Order: sequence, then structure tokens, then C-alpha cells
Amino acid sequence: MSVGLGKLLGAGIITGGIMLVSTSVSAANLGRFEFGLWGDMPYAQSGDQARIDALIADINATPTLAFTIFDGDTKDGSSRCDDNIIGANAIAMFNQLQAPLVYVPGDNEWTDCHRINNGSYNPLERLNFLRLNLFNSWQSFGQHTMTLERQGAPGTPYSENSRWTFKGVVFVGLNVPGSNNNKVNAGSCFSKKSLRVEADCDADNAEYADRNAHNLAWLQESFAMARDTGAIGLVLVIQADPWFDLPETEDVNERNDPAFNGYNDLLQTLVTEAAAFTGKIVLVHGDTHFFKIDKPLIDQAHLVRNITRVETFGSPNLHWVKVTVDPTSREVFVFEPMLVEGN
Repeated sequence: MSVGLGKLLGAGIITGGIMLVSTSVSAANLGRFEFGLWGDMPYAQSGDQARIDALIADINATPTLAFTIFDGDTKDGSSRCDDNIIGANAIAMFNQLQAPLVYVPGDNEWTDCHRINNGSYNPLERLNFLRLNLFNSWQSFGQHTMTLERQGAPGTPYSENSRWTFKGVVFVGLNVPGSNNNKVNAGSCFSKKSLRVEADCDADNAEYADRNAHNLAWLQESFAMARDTGAIGLVLVIQADPWFDLPETEDVNERNDPAFNGYNDLLQTLVTEAAAFTGKIVLVHGDTHFFKIDKPLIDQAHLVRNITRVETFGSPNLHWVKVTVDPTSREVFVFEPMLVEGN
């Protein structure tokens, strides 16, 4: 595994008022179930609002879903990060879902809000706004809600990092956004698209370092829980595409690009924990809006067999992914793209 890593680096749930507590996995608390994945929508620049209702109606037309997960970006990267857009509008959209909805924040809601066309906001202030307004409860969104475990108390730092268990699977939501996880490399601070100064970038890097440490601790704790309870699987949901090596670029390993080094620690931890976990692992993300199911870690010679990556649809493709968990199946998780008629 060390050779491969070197190459790489170049609870409980409440529904309808009933508390289901996971202790250890047995035949009694296992079972087939379904959940949904979606994100990166609606984008004003793509005219998505006219089609978002059809998407939500399509999800709601699948009453067997235990819950859905939105993996970030409730707006596009060229529109303002005003309170009502990243706050009230997003909440109203989430609460149209009949099943519980868990929200994982994306870069368009905070990391990229320093851009002039986003309103020249301070990204750290926008992150605090999200915590105070969208992560201020133990409950999920949706017309039916479920109770989540949060790394921080509701409304406080790291309350956006969530966890819950359902029928032998541990689910983990982490605040890992695009734009290199809010890590600003030397020489990357200034741009004609932004008015930020060096002090802003220094503050961003301090925020990245602290959140990165909390993210790694939450992920390691979640894997320990999964091992201790005999979980059959673990689903990790982030927003950012960590930029895996693409097989069609024969002479280039995109993982070595410093523009994406803000994800190295997370991926190394994921690979290390996977080696000590006998269950199946799904890494879910959005960000680049191309639906994918593959095994990108680590490379062809060092395949991490129990990790599958799923990238969700995103604007202008307003579709979603249905996941079926079947403990009797070979891979436990089965993925089905749900293309919405007319979208």
C-alpha cells in the first residue's frame, strides 16, 4: 500500500418521531433500502429554475427513498452569494422534498463568494452564515426529517459535518468544497475577478488547516464506528471533485497538480482507512457535473477494491442518482441514473 500511497500523493436516525439506534450490525437491522443523490443546481446562468420543479417531482415520485443527499452548490459560481440566495431559497428548495434531505455545502455557497460577480463577500463570513442558518438544528431538511449527528453543536463551527447510520451503513457528510478546499497556494491569491488581499488569503489558509484537521478526525472516527459496529458499508459525501488521474491522459497524473493539493490529506486518509475496513465504501461528490461511476483510487496497479466513486449530475443536466443498498448483493451498492423527462 505504501507504494500506491506515494503515487497518490505525488448513530441514530429519527423518522416520524421514532429513534432507530445502531449498535452492532445483525440480520435484524440489515435490509434493502434506497436513497437519492443530487447537487450542483439550480444555476441561474443555465436557466435551471424552470426545470427544478420537474426534478423534485421526479424524486418525490419515488416514495421508497429513505432520504436524499444534496452534495453542494445551490447556485452557480457567477451569481451573488446574498443571504436569500444561499439561505432562504436553498431551504425552500430542500423542504420541497418529501423524504429527509441532508445538505453538504459547496464552493459556490462560500469559498468562491469573494469574486466580484458574487458580491465580493468574505468567504469565512459566508461559511459562518451557512452554519448559523442551514446547520442550526440536529434535524435534516425535508417534509419528513431525521436526526443527524454533527461534529459541532448546531450553528457552531463544523456543525455542517454530519453523520447518521441506516440499516448497517454509516453515512458521512464533510465540508470539502471545490476551489482546492479553500487552500490558497502561493501566487494564487490575486485575480482580476476578485478584490481580496493577502490577509484574506492568509485567513483562508488558516481556515483550511483547521477544517482539514477536523475533517480528517471526523472521517477517522466514522470509520472506527463502522468497524466497531460491523457496518456493511460507509458512504462519504463531499462537494469537491478531488481531480483524480484521468486514464485518457497517458503521460499526466492530474493528482500531482498543485491546484488540487488541498485534497491530498483527505484522500490519503480515505485510502488508509479503507485498508482496515472490510465493508464497501462509496465516495460521492459533485463539482464538475459529469455523471461517473468508477474506481479511480489509486491507479491501475494499486486498485483500492472496496472504494467506488460516484459523481452526481449537475447543471445544466438536472437529473439524480438512485442508490439501492442490498446487503445480499456482491457490491452492496447499486447505482441507477434517473433521467428526468423533459430535463
